[in-house]
Amino acid sequence: IMDNIKILALSLCLLITTNINAAEHEIKMLSSNKGEMMVFEPPVLRINPGDTVKWTNANPGHNSVSINEMIPAGATAWNGKMNEEISVKFDVEGTYGYKCTPHYILGMVGLIIVGDESVNLEQAKSFALKEEAKFATNKTRFSDYFSSIK
Repeated sequence: IMDNIKILALSLCLLITTNINAAEHEIKMLSSNKGEMMVFEPPVLRINPGDTVKWTNANPGHNSVSINEMIPAGATAWNGKMNEEISVKFDVEGTYGYKCTPHYILGMVGLIIVGDESVNLEQAKSFALKEEAKFATNKTRFSDYFSSIK
């Protein structure tokens, strides 16, 4: 019984320590910011595995949705509803691309880097650069965001 109590106590300590080190980050969904239209702020966010990202709806008419071709294998996709604040915990290292569904064609996209971006960086970048050609405006947003990594 004492061994079981020791194991339980150690497990609780590890659980508490893990939660203390995890951080919550905020990304604002904006209709305009510093002369840019339809943006996430910040557009590129670097976090640690175990951290949570919360998208806040600063202006109505936005959402946050993962781009499935731009998330690492084994990662969980997300699909926020319109005008919904959504929180997502990131446990899998890699590069994550996401969008605002109604404003995707206007280049309302963002990147989250969790730990080691190289896990799927080239795959995500390749898909993003093909998608960029479809944008009605802000055709270099993905390129600009990828160039800011590292």
